[in-house]
Amino acid sequence: MRPTPATPPEFVHEFVSDMYRFELRRLRGRQIRGEIEKEDYAGHVVALRKRYILVSVPIRRWVIRQDEREGRAELPSRGLT
Repeated sequence: MRPTPATPPEFVHEFVSDMYRFELRRLRGRQIRGEIEKEDYAGHVVALRKRYILVSVPIRRWVIRQDEREGRAELPSRGLT
């Protein structure tokens, strides 16, 4: 997947989450088949989680608002004109 600036963050998050779950199921299958020792399984899960770090980042942190991009954060209004 190659998102563009127009790609909704929710769509990308869903895609990344689906891929992570797919990889996790594959990993579990390898452990069940004996390709991964039971005591090593947790380490493999941690390594996989690091590859899919975006799954743990809230979507609101994925987006840079226009005012932040331009270096001028919007100040809260205090009723002054």
